[in-house]
Amino acid sequence: MKTLLVKYTPREERSNSKKLLDAFKNEIRNSEIEVLDLCNDVPDLFNVESMNAYIRRNYLKEEISNEQKKSMEKMDHMTRQMKSADIVVVAFPMHNFSMPATVKAWFDSIMLKGQTWDVVDGKYSGLMNGKKALVIVSSGGFYASGPMVNWEHALSLTKMEFQFMGFSDIRGILNEGMNAGNEAQSTNIKKSFDEVKKIAAEWYGN
Repeated sequence: MKTLLVKYTPREERSNSKKLLDAFKNEIRNSEIEVLDLCNDVPDLFNVESMNAYIRRNYLKEEISNEQKKSMEKMDHMTRQMKSADIVVVAFPMHNFSMPATVKAWFDSIMLKGQTWDVVDGKYSGLMNGKKALVIVSSGGFYASGPMVNWEHALSLTKMEFQFMGFSDIRGILNEGMNAGNEAQSTNIKKSFDEVKKIAAEWYGN
């Protein structure tokens, strides 16, 4: 078994998302662990050359040049890296009600037609059946309920991306209220730590 931990936690040790990811990592048993730090290994964005190469190769099934292959090299690497894992855990803070741009770029890098999804009989079909995903998101405000419930596009979008790729088991933790004062912060992060440990115990048989 292999577990891929994907993190975007620029606040490092002050990051609540990182603390929760570290707690999950400490509970992993009988699994190879690979860590992808998106702060240091930043995904490529599609540009004119790489988009043309992607369309020609993945949609039109055409042979592409070595230069075009090189333009897709990092995306292909990150796709292979994700596909090699049985469990994928993504941790990041909410930025302006959604996932940070770097995390979105990672998803754009790995959601490649013919690799992680495809069209079968005229319908979208995820190719990552059997894999599990956990999404850990920390937010300053409250979005699970209340007046800002429709503003949350971080956890919901990330889970949808995994669903589109066909992951069989998708879990999510919204560690909210981290700017709401010490009492609320302490209560909510304790709840999130409990959720992390519960999921790890279920997946790794602890």
